[in-house]
Amino acid sequence: MTRPDLSPALTGTELRRWYWLKDELADFARALGVRTTGGKQVLTARIAAHLDGIDFSEPAAARRASGRQLSGLLTAETTIPPGQRCSQHVRAWLSDQVGAAFRFDEPMRAFFASADGSTTLADAVAHWHATRDLGPREIGEQFEYNRFTRAWHEANPDGDRTALLAAWHEHRRRPRTP
Repeated sequence: MTRPDLSPALTGTELRRWYWLKDELADFARALGVRTTGGKQVLTARIAAHLDGIDFSEPAAARRASGRQLSGLLTAETTIPPGQRCSQHVRAWLSDQVGAAFRFDEPMRAFFASADGSTTLADAVAHWHATRDLGPREIGEQFEYNRFTRAWHEANPDGDRTALLAAWHEHRRRPRTP
């Protein structure tokens, strides 16, 4: 079975059976007169609804950070305001505290997203250390390549990048199984 061309004759189910690049989906949406904004999952759902002739309920807009953002001199006692972004300024301070390995991974992004004005940067450092040894974390559904890569390396521990990429390209050519 080969991947079909993107065309208005597809059903939403058939569209979802195959791997598409976001650029392919955006071009197709444009050709259909469908909005092209949002992440790949939302774009796919929007196109599938259009192909099936059903209404699509747009997801609620993401909450934007608002209000005061941290700037200037930061210390361990600095309170994290609600809506604080994972900014380069905060990243630099946290990197100085925990080392070059610091990154705003999912646990740290969640920590900052839940800030209500009662936590400090010292709490952020403690959270970083507390979440380091939790083992591999689940990779979000929208990161399909990363999920594939992790599974491929588990199945092929001695595999090289060339073999991984060949397997990825083969995976993309096949329909998805429910």
